[in-house]
Amino acid sequence: MNSFFFNITDTSYKITNILKNKKEHIRRVDISNGIVYLDISLEALHIAKPLHVKNLDRMLVITVVKKGCIFLKDNIENNEYKITKSRIDVFVSSRQDINININNSGETEVFVLFIADFILKRYLSLNKNEIIDILYEKLQSELSFEVIDTRPLDALSLYIINKITVSKSNDHLNSIKCEHNVLELLIHRLSLVNIIDKIELSNDEKCIAKSAKDILLKSFINPPTIEILAHLCATNETKLQYTFKKVYKTTIHTYIQKLRLEKANLLLKEQCLNIGQIAKKVGYKHQGNFSKLFFEHYGVYPRDLLKK
Repeated sequence: MNSFFFNITDTSYKITNILKNKKEHIRRVDISNGIVYLDISLEALHIAKPLHVKNLDRMLVITVVKKGCIFLKDNIENNEYKITKSRIDVFVSSRQDINININNSGETEVFVLFIADFILKRYLSLNKNEIIDILYEKLQSELSFEVIDTRPLDALSLYIINKITVSKSNDHLNSIKCEHNVLELLIHRLSLVNIIDKIELSNDEKCIAKSAKDILLKSFINPPTIEILAHLCATNETKLQYTFKKVYKTTIHTYIQKLRLEKANLLLKEQCLNIGQIAKKVGYKHQGNFSKLFFEHYGVYPRDLLKK
């Protein structure tokens, strides 16, 4: 079997049109050796043939469905994954025999990104609990296709994907720019994957950490005070804060802020509210403070994500 990645020394950016007409396209773009994406846009009545990927490459796969629905069929393990509108999924695969089947019941817009393991290898931290190291280690085992994370599609992901797909092959330093944007997307998505360190925890610590997290997930817009949260978790304030940071590697305050900004990122994608309304909806009284915190967390202002 051939490699999915081109391995051509004199080619740094290559566009292959699998389908192209006035209103529809399926294009494969090789950004650089080890980074490829599929950009799919189809009308409601188009009947698309399955896209077949059969290789022995070790890769990370990120699927983004903006409109419509796709099915990923793993022919090795005989598993099928349905990916619906406004969803983003992360998969790992060390060998592939995959069909990408497109549901033809409506308009379809899909982005699929393939990143080779040797790209991930550049950024290993040598920390066995770091997400990039965990995924790289998984890819060295023999697995055909495994889902790592599934989440609703957010505004920042769409913003970055747009930067990737609007690039043209004749742009100056285009391959470098695109690879930079791909890494930006990778950082954002992997930062959302919840991996708890393999640390020794007592039953009491597990119970406290889980109880606190469950409460905050439901009440982060108007969270309880540390004193009340400790009472709800049947512990004292000192032990609560120590245990939470030990398990989740962050403070309770920072975790609440993270949940608020993630919710805001999802609301920005819907583009139904203005920035002031979103700020209040996620628990911030002042729009300016919200915008500042959003920029510090994501590196882009919320107003930029509202631009169509």
